[in-house]
Amino acid sequence: MSTPSLFFTGLLGRTRALAAGLIALLMTALLVACGGGGQVPAQTVQARSLSPEFFSRKAVNYSPYRTSNRDTEVVTKANIQQDLELLAQGGFTLIRIFDSSDAVAKATLQVIKERKLDMKMMLGIYVASGNEAFSQAEMARGVALANAYPDIVLAVSVGNETMVSWSFNKIAPETMAGYISTVRNQITQPVTTDDNWAFWASAPKIITDVVDFAAVHTYPLLDTIFSPDLWDWQQSSVPAASRAAAMMDAAIASAKKEYSAVRTYLDGRALTNMPIVIGETGWKAIPAGGETSRAHPVNQKMYFDRLTAWKAEASGPKNIFYFEAFDEPWKQGDDKWGLFNVNRQARYVVQSLYPQSLWEPGNYTAADALYYIPPINSGPVTANRYTLYSEVATAGEAKPAEIGVFNAWENGSTAAYPEVSTSAAPGDGSKSIEITPIPQVWGWGLALGLPTTAENLSNFATAGRLNFSIKTTYAGKLEVGFLTGTTGGGSAYDVYLPISSGEYGYMNDGQWHEVSIPLSAITPRGAMAFGMTDPAKSKLDLTKVTNPFVIADRYSVTGNGAGATTKIYIDKIYWSK
Repeated sequence: MSTPSLFFTGLLGRTRALAAGLIALLMTALLVACGGGGQVPAQTVQARSLSPEFFSRKAVNYSPYRTSNRDTEVVTKANIQQDLELLAQGGFTLIRIFDSSDAVAKATLQVIKERKLDMKMMLGIYVASGNEAFSQAEMARGVALANAYPDIVLAVSVGNETMVSWSFNKIAPETMAGYISTVRNQITQPVTTDDNWAFWASAPKIITDVVDFAAVHTYPLLDTIFSPDLWDWQQSSVPAASRAAAMMDAAIASAKKEYSAVRTYLDGRALTNMPIVIGETGWKAIPAGGETSRAHPVNQKMYFDRLTAWKAEASGPKNIFYFEAFDEPWKQGDDKWGLFNVNRQARYVVQSLYPQSLWEPGNYTAADALYYIPPINSGPVTANRYTLYSEVATAGEAKPAEIGVFNAWENGSTAAYPEVSTSAAPGDGSKSIEITPIPQVWGWGLALGLPTTAENLSNFATAGRLNFSIKTTYAGKLEVGFLTGTTGGGSAYDVYLPISSGEYGYMNDGQWHEVSIPLSAITPRGAMAFGMTDPAKSKLDLTKVTNPFVIADRYSVTGNGAGATTKIYIDKIYWSK
């Protein structure tokens, strides 16, 4: 899941938008021509055995990046040493890294040798689609490192998620076979390629002929976002008190099922002796890409503990490389997988291995595990006004069945939004919501959501209007609207309209203005929300409004320049008809 930034094309979590849902068999027949990396052997190679240490050591994926901009970050050997000593203290002494760069791979190997650390490595070699010069140089670096550190490098993996159908760094199997052979012919360690289970469950002979073991990726958590029908994470039929455990049991069952698909396929190809390791799997501690009701420190520990038990089973994988050691903020929506946060504080999942002085803040018990709570649907709102935020009561108005909560997108990271008394819309008391955007590369957003209910606002469909008061000098357009459905149910649907100063009463002149937008102008702009894959579920549904007010600036929609942080004041938010 980690790749050199030269080829990084946005949030890695978002590049998985076609991921788990596209798991058809890849190819049944492939060419056996040379693929730019050297001649492909005509027969299966004599398999090299993995070291017993490769199976016995506790394994984890490691990357040293600590900032939100990997392109400008200077990785220091002091930081790498701190990381490795911290991992070794908890018994994580087999690391997988993703490339053979001087800045990361070479420096990490130097630290291990110079500090005499009891640490072994599966070295990665990152090959890039469409950039043969880079790939050849990277292979040369990887070969040199594997030969220079044979007592540390126990295995080498050429390529990361290059052949699965949804890969954003797609490379043909015949080309990958050439790359793998080129590397393998120059080193003595066992060699593989890391890829998603869906590839390995139908891997062509041209690949299985040139590898010594299979390194398989499985991500049940991501499946809940990108292919929610693969397994039942909601477990709605299970009593609430047992639902978190049922979800995590189902998650590990899904991982086992994917592993078994690979094992069955390889066995059917008379490759019963080919070892399988899980090259990547994990569970987020914090939702960063829509994993609400799932991602939590306790749920992360529940998954990790189940992985540990699975590895101990005789029929389980030979080893499991947990993803990942430390959080990496540069990944944005694909962050928060770490056993440690970015400050190198141990999360709940591994706190039993470390003194309390190294723990991150927060105390948890098993009862804190998250689980799915179906939203409660209320009857249709019949009032002519549905008020979301106002200090002044209006006769005959309706209000939400529960108190709405403002939440910034990206797990609360893209905006600050305190209620302040420094400014308020005329005639509406003394307070308003002060929004300070904290934009990501794509923009920012803030929603007023209903935590456990879905409001039926279908009576506003024909003549309804969305109203709010605003004061700002924010340059360019703003998006405003609402959201129906839920991410957990795969039905979330964005209904946002970009408006410019001068439209619908909006002005960005620093004075208070009342904005009133017909729903008929907003609804045609609706689209499936991020991570939704099924248009039969993710569609406009005014009977299930879960975020009745949203304000945002997605630069790809508004055309605004990046990085705007001008304050916006919002007050007197209501629907009317």
